Amino acid sequence: MRGKPAPGRGRRYSPRVASPYDLGLDKNNANYTQLTPLTFLARAALAHPTRVAVIHGALRRTWAEVAGRCARLASALQRRGVGRGDTVAALLPNVPAMVEAHFGVPMSGAVLNALNTRLDAESVAFMLGHGEAKVLLVDREFSEVARVAVATCGREILVVDVDDVEYTGPGRSIGRLEYEALLAEGDPAFVYPGPADEWDAICLNYTSGTTGNPKGVVYHHRGAFMNAVSNILEWDMPKHAVYLWTLPMFHCNGWCFAWTIAARAGVNVCLRKVEPKAIFDAIREHRVTHYCGAPIVHATLVNAPAELRAGIDHPVAAMVAGAAPPAAMIEGMESIGFDLTHVYGLTEVYGPAAACEKHEDWAALPVGDRAHMNARQGIRYHLQEDVTVLDPKTMREVPRDGETMGEVMFRGNITMKGYLKNPTATAEAFAGGWFHTGDLGVLHPDGYVKIKDRSKDIIISGGENISSIEVEDVLYRHPAVLAAAVVAKPDPRWGETPCAFIELRAGVTVTAEEIIRHCKGHMASFKAPRAVVFGDLPRTSTGKVRKFELRERVGSVDAIDV
Repeated sequence: MRGKPAPGRGRRYSPRVASPYDLGLDKNNANYTQLTPLTFLARAALAHPTRVAVIHGALRRTWAEVAGRCARLASALQRRGVGRGDTVAALLPNVPAMVEAHFGVPMSGAVLNALNTRLDAESVAFMLGHGEAKVLLVDREFSEVARVAVATCGREILVVDVDDVEYTGPGRSIGRLEYEALLAEGDPAFVYPGPADEWDAICLNYTSGTTGNPKGVVYHHRGAFMNAVSNILEWDMPKHAVYLWTLPMFHCNGWCFAWTIAARAGVNVCLRKVEPKAIFDAIREHRVTHYCGAPIVHATLVNAPAELRAGIDHPVAAMVAGAAPPAAMIEGMESIGFDLTHVYGLTEVYGPAAACEKHEDWAALPVGDRAHMNARQGIRYHLQEDVTVLDPKTMREVPRDGETMGEVMFRGNITMKGYLKNPTATAEAFAGGWFHTGDLGVLHPDGYVKIKDRSKDIIISGGENISSIEVEDVLYRHPAVLAAAVVAKPDPRWGETPCAFIELRAGVTVTAEEIIRHCKGHMASFKAPRAVVFGDLPRTSTGKVRKFELRERVGSVDAIDV
């Protein structure tokens, strides 16, 4: 198969060719509508108006109530001048208002920008400015970050406070309007007409990319619809599934599961904090059937005291993305009765767009062999066109020998529109008619993809992307630092954490703890290095740092708690 052209499945986009079957058989309102996941809400409210849609502490809301609230949100936004092409940002944890924002904001014609609640004010300010947000929904827990971000982003933004009764921590109101008051301005009879075009933007998500300057990934209604349905197909998700929100809704819009659960008229069990006791209590009390998360979430549950999971006697389906699940995790999940599915994707493909679909005969294998099979990134999602490994220079598929490396690439409807205001990066990402992930991988004889390395200097820690270049930029701000390089250090809890190698200026001394505190003072804490090594950096003849040598050394470096 060496040199085989990249598979196209015969469905590449091309100009329309005339056909005798076109004559008089044109699209019309009776036989063609634009695809959007927002229609799932209307159907859930129509078919199951009294079924519980949202659980949050003592709060219960039915699908009819949620649909009415989303209609009022859309109407209220429109009455305040928000419409097609505008951006509504949300700095919210997994609370009912975040579920409603995934419907009400795009129903108004606007684009939802779900912001990472772990970011610092400087990063949030950049995103608010770059995305040209007109409205910001903010939870009281993140009020100080939001206040500073709004004050420095250079835009006039309507700040709407979301007051969650389940939150009892510090914070204060910073907006001119409260969320319930905003909804009261809207018309519950508002009817969403659908997007003018399914190619219209529905969401904006920021990703670190290969530099510290975030790129705005734009999703369209069609792709969100396709991925929401693919989630159902991949998991064989039944009607009325009970879904626990352990995965942040700000992360790739919760992998599109806000729309997926509406399509199944399921239950959204909201969760502010991802803690073992809260998770097990929710699974037990509400008989949760499905949840998603990064490897650290599953590892935390496996290693939690047995008494926390006592009384859970029903099947639970779990989905993991990020680092491949090790044998210990697979064995641990099986021991507590959870069925684990390994998926793969990026922000640019709406979260997961490939899955390691398990075969029945794998069940008879020893756990180590099962882990080896399940560790692969697998094959395309049902409604994605393709995922494969290509030689990025020739754009030909690599041999299916499990050894020849190439770049993992996607193609299909579950792929972003592009990067907001960044045509150069968009063109590079789509070169040759494929989306280039930057991940290096191989193809196995059965066609399953397996990632071997990352060509991007991205560190995936607890399911979140950290740009090594962004960390290096902060390190260079310290007066004692002459040169710095950051690489990923394997971590049993987080998967990976940043490890900083630093050359100091002559005659200057500084401790590792001081370096880490400096970083935490200039960026989100989870991005700061957890290990620091001082000494000369290995370089090539042209002066470039040999990062591969540093990666070989990180195993012997101890992490530091600061």
